[in-house]
Amino acid sequence: MSDRAPITLEQIVANTRREVAERKARTPLEALKDRISELGRPRNFFQAVVRPRSGRTAVIAEIKRKSPSAGWIRPEYQSEPFDPVAIARKYHAAGAAAISCLTDFTHFGGRLEYIHAIRDAVPLPVLRKDFIVEPWQVWEARAAGADAILLIAECLTLSEMLDLMILSRELEMTALVEVHSMENLLRVRPHVGFPNTSYGLLGINNRDLSSMTTDLNHTLRLVDLVEDPATLVSESGIRTPDDLRRLREAGVRIVLVGESLMREADPGAALARLLA
Repeated sequence: MSDRAPITLEQIVANTRREVAERKARTPLEALKDRISELGRPRNFFQAVVRPRSGRTAVIAEIKRKSPSAGWIRPEYQSEPFDPVAIARKYHAAGAAAISCLTDFTHFGGRLEYIHAIRDAVPLPVLRKDFIVEPWQVWEARAAGADAILLIAECLTLSEMLDLMILSRELEMTALVEVHSMENLLRVRPHVGFPNTSYGLLGINNRDLSSMTTDLNHTLRLVDLVEDPATLVSESGIRTPDDLRRLREAGVRIVLVGESLMREADPGAALARLLA
């Protein structure tokens, strides 16, 4: 076992800001806008998960190679080229409502170019899951083909979050606002969906980003504080059909599942079992 101290959210965000500054120097905003002008409209991520055609729990199935807490999720995920398209196709066949794609390379092994590749292969909307801390990254996400972005409340002031939400709406993207603590839930709750309720989702992350421990009961403890559970996403720690049942009984019908699926040799088959 490594004796290194676990990486903190603050360290990840600091590294993200350095990497974003480097990318901005290489790619000015006007270049991103030119790319976006050549794209069609984003797919409707909000509708795909809030009103899934199946009528069952909507699963946002995640493509994730590694994490700061778990390291490489499977040994073969260290090898290049990694094939996110094959996994996305399996998720689609198994009944995923949408795809979440990690794009942070340093800590999660993701790449921004995975998004276009996935969208070219499957008809599902794709969430860019990353540490978004400034508007340039929202433009970058849309230019890469993303239909939705993740905004982590623990990383942002309220004014920063509102600015990012407004920009994502202007680009017709869904914003998934993620919280862990009750304090942050109460802070952002009145603003989720701003400036248009059909473009905003609230996520409760069952993983404590300070200790990296996961507890599904975290969503169940906080759900009564959520005005509209129909737009609530429970994230992390979801492994079994019984977990989905417990969440549905509490009114939660959207989940984001990654590590438990990616640990299996066939993530698509794992998703099919979860939805069985």
